[in-house]
Amino acid sequence: MAKGHKDKIAIITGAAGGIGQAFAKRLAEDGVHIAIADLGDGAATVKMVEAAGRKAVAIKCDVSEPQSVTTMANEVKKHFGHADIVVNCAGIFPQRAFTDMTYDDWRKVMSINLDSAFLVASAFAPGMIERKWGRIVNMASSTLGSVVTGFAHYVASKGGIVGFTRALATDLAPHGITVNAIAPGLTRSPGTLARKPREGLKSMDEEFESVAQMQAIKRVEVPDDLVGTVSYLTSDDAAFITGQTLNVDGGRVRS
Repeated sequence: MAKGHKDKIAIITGAAGGIGQAFAKRLAEDGVHIAIADLGDGAATVKMVEAAGRKAVAIKCDVSEPQSVTTMANEVKKHFGHADIVVNCAGIFPQRAFTDMTYDDWRKVMSINLDSAFLVASAFAPGMIERKWGRIVNMASSTLGSVVTGFAHYVASKGGIVGFTRALATDLAPHGITVNAIAPGLTRSPGTLARKPREGLKSMDEEFESVAQMQAIKRVEVPDDLVGTVSYLTSDDAAFITGQTLNVDGGRVRS
């Protein structure tokens, strides 16, 4: 088990299911109390956290909307007093050809995937600065190093996450706060299962297997493949790592 997690408080966006839920479960097992920020029902995640012997609260939040994030942050402070760890996991990944993409399509992806990371980090960074300790983990994507079509808005938003992570790491380092990003590959989760497969493929199962064959480790990625990385990056063991983006994608992208 990584060091320094016991009785820390984490806010995880998008933790009602999928990767965010897996993060919540693992950090709870590490000794962390969890606040879940999601538009979806976080009750199942609360039960997982409590089963691990930790406290949990689920807060309805639109992470792309400033007032909703402010309200959520106030609820976290009411329940736990502060937050030591922020994991920005909420995100969407609609596929649309660039020639069909509207500005509204572009802005929706940017607001949920990128603006939300700014809003949530802004809400909790002052408290971390005051306590001289903090961990912020953002979700990038291995699509940044992949040849994909129909994701101009998505790839741009994840490129913004990498840039934001690097810049914020520099700004917050003097205060004992690290900021890093995780770049997963195509991960089998409720969100990806609900997608339509790429053109020419019959099902998402076929797409998962197609992507797996592009990896050094030729199996489909699942949320549990990512939890060790978030555990490490939010621990004292990673105190000298900041501004980094770690590809956790079975060896598809090299950087």
